[in-house]
Amino acid sequence: MDKVHSDKVRRMESVMSFKIAFIGAGSVGFTRRLISDILTVKELRDIEIALMDIDRDNLDRVRQLIEKDLKGNGCDKVKLSTTLDRTEALKDAKYILNVVRIGGLEAFEKDISIPLEYGVDQCVGDTLGPGGIMYGQRGISFMLGLCKDIKEFACPDALLLNYANPNAMMTWAAQVYGGVKTLGLCHGVQHGAHLIADALKIPFEEIDYSCVGINHQTWYTDYRHNGKSIPQSEILAALEADEKIRDDEKCRIDMMKRFGYFSTESNGHLSEYLPWYRKRPEELGKWISTSSWIQGETAGYLRVNLEDKAWFKEDFPKWLAEDHFKYDDEHRSEEHGSYIIEGLETGRIYRGHFNLPNEHAITNLPEDAVVEVPCYVDRNGIHVPQHGDLPDGCAAVCSTSISVQRLATRAAVEGNIDLLRQAMMMDPLTGAVCNPPEIWQMTDEMLIALAEWMPQYAEEVERARARIVESKKDGSYIPTNKGYLGAVRLDVKNVDQLRETGKKIFTDENISTQSE
Repeated sequence: MDKVHSDKVRRMESVMSFKIAFIGAGSVGFTRRLISDILTVKELRDIEIALMDIDRDNLDRVRQLIEKDLKGNGCDKVKLSTTLDRTEALKDAKYILNVVRIGGLEAFEKDISIPLEYGVDQCVGDTLGPGGIMYGQRGISFMLGLCKDIKEFACPDALLLNYANPNAMMTWAAQVYGGVKTLGLCHGVQHGAHLIADALKIPFEEIDYSCVGINHQTWYTDYRHNGKSIPQSEILAALEADEKIRDDEKCRIDMMKRFGYFSTESNGHLSEYLPWYRKRPEELGKWISTSSWIQGETAGYLRVNLEDKAWFKEDFPKWLAEDHFKYDDEHRSEEHGSYIIEGLETGRIYRGHFNLPNEHAITNLPEDAVVEVPCYVDRNGIHVPQHGDLPDGCAAVCSTSISVQRLATRAAVEGNIDLLRQAMMMDPLTGAVCNPPEIWQMTDEMLIALAEWMPQYAEEVERARARIVESKKDGSYIPTNKGYLGAVRLDVKNVDQLRETGKKIFTDENISTQSE
C-alpha cells in the first residue's frame, strides 16, 4: 500500500539543504498542505522554498499562512520566498512542484458551458471530454515553457512533480516533449483504496494493494488483508452491501460488474470518461448522486470551485487567526510528493502509485503511454516494477483513453487543429453524444473562446472565427442549445448559504490563476 516506510532503513540525522519551487503556489490549500507534509520530515527543515504565482493577492495570502505555520513549528531555518517571476523561483531548484490551473475558473467555465450547448454533460472536465482536452491544450502550452525554464535555470537533473490536470497529458508533454524528468502525482488511488477498506470493514493499516492502469482509470487488480488476497467478488459484494456506497458509486459498481475490477476514480469522474453513462440526459440521474459534487452532478467541480473561491476570500482572516498547521506524522497527508522527496534525500523506502511513461510496466498498453503503477523510491531513484498484462477489458478501456491523450498531447505541442479535432472525435463521451460536424463546430467555438491561453493556435483561431461567421451567413451553422445548464445541475451557493450548511473550509485542491 502507499505511505509505507521500511523500519529497516536507518534514520538519518543530517539536515539537508536544497531548494523546492512551487509553480502556481496561489493554490492556497494545496500548497500549504504539501509544505506541511514536506516539513514533517525533520531532516528537511533547512531547505529553501520558493512560491511563484501570477496572482499577487493569493501569493500573499499563502505566504502569510505558511509563515504562521513555520513560526508555530519552530522552523526558523527554512527560507521562504515569493515571486511573480517563474525563472527566479526555478533558479537552482532541485524539485519543482507544478500545481497550476491555466486560465483559472474563467477558462474552466468555458470548458463546461460550451460542450453543454452540444449536449456533452461533464461533471469535472479536467481529464478527458472536451473540457479535459482543451484544458490540456492550455496546460501543455504552459508546460513546454516551464520545461524550457527548468532546463535553463534549475539544478541539473531536477525532478518535476506534476499535480496539474489533465495529469497524463501534462506528464506526457513534460517528459517526452519538454525533456524534463517528471512524475505525475494524484491521490485517486489512495482514496479508492480507503473506500474499499471501509466497505470491507477492515482497518486501512492492515491492507495492501496493487493498482494499475492510467491516471483516473486505474484498477485494483490485487487487494490484500494481512497478506491474503481478497477475491474481487467479495469486494463487489461489500461495496453493494454498503447503502451509501451503493447509492453514490453507481457507475463504478456497474463497471466492476461488467469489467471485473473496481476503478480508482470517483463516480463523477469515471462517468465522463466512458460513452455509456452520460449520453442521455433523461438517464443521467440513474447513474449519479448529488450527495457530493464528486458523485457526478453536472458541472459539480466548477460549482464547488466557485463556492470555495468566494468562501476563501471571505474567511481568510479567520484562517489566519486559527492555530497553525502541525508538522508531525499524525497530520501528514497521503499526497505522494513529500514521501518522494524524503525517499530520494534520506534513503527511506516509499511505495506509491505514480504516473510515468509505460516502458514495459504494463505489457498490453502502448509503450509510449503515461501509465499509473506502483513504484518504489529510495536514495537510488524511482524504481518501476513490471506489472505484466492488465485484464483485457480494463486494458481496452484504458487504450481508448490513451488514444485521446496521445492525439491531444501532440495537438497541443504542434498547435495542430487536425489532431485536436481527431482527439475530440475519439473522446468516448463526445462521440456518444455528437456527430462529426457538431464536434468540429464545437472545437472551433472552444478554440475561439479559449484563444488567449493557447498561443500555439493563433492562426487556427482566426480561421475558426472565419468558419463560424461564414456558416452563420450561409445557413450551415448547426443550432445549439444556448443556455442549457445540464441534466442534473445544482445552484452555486453564496457565502451566507454555505455558512448555513455548516461548511468550515474550502475543498478545492487547485485554486490557482496561473496562466501564461
